[in-house]
Amino acid sequence: MKPTETLKAEHRVIEQMLDLTEEAARRLAAGHPVTPALFERAADFFRNFADRCHHGKEEALLFVKLVEKGVPQDGGPVGVMLAEHDTGRAHVRAMSAAARRLATGEAAAAREVVEQALGFVALLRAHIQKEDQVLFPLADRILTTGEQAELEQAFDLVETEDMGEGEHERYHGMVHDVRQELRAAAGWRGFVR
Repeated sequence: MKPTETLKAEHRVIEQMLDLTEEAARRLAAGHPVTPALFERAADFFRNFADRCHHGKEEALLFVKLVEKGVPQDGGPVGVMLAEHDTGRAHVRAMSAAARRLATGEAAAAREVVEQALGFVALLRAHIQKEDQVLFPLADRILTTGEQAELEQAFDLVETEDMGEGEHERYHGMVHDVRQELRAAAGWRGFVR
């Protein structure tokens, strides 16, 4: 499998959590009960699966290789992606902090949870689209078959050594658990993707 195919598959999982986070934020904004812990779990997913694992592969491996191959980092697509990763991290930190305040009874924190969650969702959806439609096709064109194989092996090491055995699957399961929680909170009436 090409490294870009691995990253695209991870995007599909990330998009599922984005959908669930958006729905939870919209419900919270409408005054429906959503536990602050749900946003904390989403933040954990985004910090570890989306950022540490997925963005880690991009930043430490793919982007480095693209820059080596002549893709400009400053002012180019790699620089844009790196800046968006940083902006996303700030959204997740703020969402998590607001969710913790909401859990202690600070009702005003709900607005910040919603604002940060929806800001992150919008940012990351657009970011994923840029990677899928621009950056990854570029990588597929300029990286040799051998370079792609080396990247895929390095991606496997991220999974086993950086993340740990079973962590990838645990985060896939977290998406399922959050979906079930939202369905239960809606009494199975609401739409949950």
